[in-house]
Amino acid sequence: MKNNDAVSILSALAQETRLDIFRLLVRAGNAGLAAGAIGQALGIPAATLSFHLKELKHADTVSCRREGRSLIYSANFATMNALVAFLTENCCQGVAAEEASQPVCC
Repeated sequence: MKNNDAVSILSALAQETRLDIFRLLVRAGNAGLAAGAIGQALGIPAATLSFHLKELKHADTVSCRREGRSLIYSANFATMNALVAFLTENCCQGVAAEEASQPVCC
């Protein structure tokens, strides 16, 4: 992952409504949720929800598939795992062995 990719993901999640949507989708797992169910669960109007889902899709934090007439959104766990790996790839480097045994960053 590159810095600009991480910034895009973090930027998408750095907004309360989008973070709520993402966390709801994480709880839903791979099955995901229909857009209408997301809006209803979080009390978000359809136009507002559409805007936020577009931003999350653009940052690749959620994916979307069509099932009949419904759009089903799910958290993109591969992207989030890559982000966590990117953020922690240099964890504990340069820390003495004794210090590394303490939970510094991992």
